Amino acid sequence: MKKSDFYFDLPERLIAQHPLEQRDASRLMVLDRRDGSVTHRHFRDLLEYVQPGDCMVFNNSRVIPARLMGHAVGHVTPIEVLLLTDKGDGLWECLTRPGRKTRTGVELTFGDGLLTATVEAVQPDGNRLIRFHYEGIFLEILDKLGTMPLPPYIKEKLDDPERYQTVYSKTPGSAAAPTAGLHFTTELLDALKAKGVKLAFVTLHVGLGTFRPVKEDEITDHIMHSEYYIMDEETAGIINDTRAAGGKIWAVGTTATRTLETIAADDGTVRAQSGWTDIFIYPGYKFKAVDHLVTNFHLPESTLMMLISAFATREMVMNAYQEAIKEEYRFFSFGDSMLLY
Repeated sequence: MKKSDFYFDLPERLIAQHPLEQRDASRLMVLDRRDGSVTHRHFRDLLEYVQPGDCMVFNNSRVIPARLMGHAVGHVTPIEVLLLTDKGDGLWECLTRPGRKTRTGVELTFGDGLLTATVEAVQPDGNRLIRFHYEGIFLEILDKLGTMPLPPYIKEKLDDPERYQTVYSKTPGSAAAPTAGLHFTTELLDALKAKGVKLAFVTLHVGLGTFRPVKEDEITDHIMHSEYYIMDEETAGIINDTRAAGGKIWAVGTTATRTLETIAADDGTVRAQSGWTDIFIYPGYKFKAVDHLVTNFHLPESTLMMLISAFATREMVMNAYQEAIKEEYRFFSFGDSMLLY
C-alpha cells in the first residue's frame, strides 16, 4: 500500500489555529462503519451514541512545557531544544535547532544557568541525547523556563496553555497533546457517568513522532516511533468487566487506541502493564480491543490517517474527509472531531 493512497488536498484555511471558546461546541462527524454513511453533529451529541455499560478509555498524559531556548556555553547563538523522551537520570532524547550547534560534547545553558546540559550523543535520525544538570525538581524548572510545544502547523500564539491540555490530564510526560480529548468538558464527563458509562484512563506519553511524516513510498517500510504507556490494574479491570458484560469499548484518540491494541490479547482482554510501544496500525490490521473510536481530523499521508483507515476502510475515510472539506470542518489539533462508529 502506497503513502499516496492517503493523500488529500486540504485548503490551508481549514487548519484550526485556535481552540473554540467552548470545548464541546466543536462539530462531530459520525462515520458509520457499517455502510460508510456520514452524519453531521456537535461534539456534545456524543452522549447520544454511548450506551449504559459501555466503557470510554482516555489518555490522561499531560503535556510538559518541553520547548527550551538556550545557548552553548561561551556563545550567544540561540539554540532551541525540544524534549521528546525521558530516558531517566536526567537524560532526554531531544530535537535541537540548529543541529550543527549541538554536536557531541557541547555544553548548553538555559535561564542564566538555572538549567545546564551536555550533549552526550547524536543519534542516526539526528535526534540528540542530552543530559540535564539542575538542583531541585526538573518539572518545576521546566515550568519556569519552558514553553508549550505547539505543532508546527499552528502559527498563532496560544493565550491559555491549559487549552492544549485535556481537562482530565494528570501524568506529565507528553511533547504533544492527545488532541481527541480536548473536546471533553467536566460537565460532559459527568453526564457520561450519570448515563452509566464507565470512564477508564491509560497513559501514553505522546512524542513528536506523531507528526513525523511517512517518507517511504511503501508504508510497510516506515519505521514507527516508540512511546511509553501505562495501564494500571483499575483500568484493566474496568475494561475486562465491560467486555465480559457485553459493553462496548470506546477509545478516545489514536494514542488510547494504540495503547489498547498493544496490550490486548486476541480475545480483547487486557492486563495491567507498562512499557514501550511502536505498534503501526494500517489497513489489514485486525482490531482486538476497540469497538468505537473518537478522533480528530489528521494530516494527509500520516500514520494516523492509516490507523483510522484500518478501523473503517480507506475508501470510507477518504470519502468522509472529502465531505469534511466540503462542509468546511476545522482540521488538526484544535479542529473538529470524528466518531468512527
